[in-house]
Amino acid sequence: MRRLSTKQTRWPMLLIGTLLLSGCGFLFGDKGVFRDPSEDYKQAPEVPELRVPTGMDSDALGEIYVIPKVQESLVPAGEFEVPRPAPLVTGSGAEVVRIQRLGDEQWVLVELAPGQVWPQVRAFLSAAGMQVTSVDARAGIIDTNWLQLEGRPMASRFRFRMEQGVQRGTSELHVLQMNQAGDGQTWPSVSDDLGQEADMLQAVAQFLADSADSSPVSMVAEQGIRASGKISLQESNEGYTYIRLELPYDRAWASLGRALEKSAFDINDRDRSTGIYYTTFVGPDEVGDEGFMDWLWDSEDAHPMSGQGFTVAMESIQPDVVAIRLEPADADALFDKREEQSMLALIKGNIN
Repeated sequence: MRRLSTKQTRWPMLLIGTLLLSGCGFLFGDKGVFRDPSEDYKQAPEVPELRVPTGMDSDALGEIYVIPKVQESLVPAGEFEVPRPAPLVTGSGAEVVRIQRLGDEQWVLVELAPGQVWPQVRAFLSAAGMQVTSVDARAGIIDTNWLQLEGRPMASRFRFRMEQGVQRGTSELHVLQMNQAGDGQTWPSVSDDLGQEADMLQAVAQFLADSADSSPVSMVAEQGIRASGKISLQESNEGYTYIRLELPYDRAWASLGRALEKSAFDINDRDRSTGIYYTTFVGPDEVGDEGFMDWLWDSEDAHPMSGQGFTVAMESIQPDVVAIRLEPADADALFDKREEQSMLALIKGNIN
């Protein structure tokens, strides 16, 4: 057999390559065999909303992927400069699950959306062999049957109540305990046995911590329990920015105090009757958290607000809703809109 020379094989290969290149439109173009469908949604037509006949239940037709309203579109007036990017959750620690307490009240804070925590609570009850008498995923409530706990003179039952946390994408789990001494139907406002409540919270918190990395999602709970968070930055009619926080006053006051300490503020004094914290912003160098503060400011030089005094005022604007405002203690101090919003955003991210 006669062997073809390199020159004789080069031209057929070039011809094949040319044909393949010219055929890319056939293979990968808009009408090709392997067309890219990623832009097809732009051509999707709008269809009228599905209407349910009068008298029929329409709850099952709710939006699965609800687009929340943008609440924090605050932009300072005047010339605009692109700010440094801020972290999604300011100052959040590495702990995914932790128990928080305020007086006799206690709850489990989970750094996951309610739709992810709900299936894990159901799994905990199943693993513990606790029978469930009623479940309302949309309200985030699970009631157990009566249990005869070891060493207890009477049976108990528990109510697990889940709600959206303060920050977006977090959940709070509350446990209420009832003794069989009463009518067994009306839940008390406070647990009959706070010790049993604490033990149950500790047990479920440990279970959630062990299984948080592999949690499925409940779409029913996700739709029923809002995931937008209870805190936002808003603009007042007078032009100043404030934090709107949906918490009872006592808890909001305590949460604000902890958030100020985490946000590089020294609390010099406080007046709970008027809702005012008197603070000094110490800056990133004093709190030893330069790596995090680099997100907001340049840590090579002292922050321009370091050492400046501020009053942080909190007032009730609705039942279980407060407004938090930040002002310089010195009325003549320079404090523009951008600095006001940056520092409020820092405090906001540390409130839980």
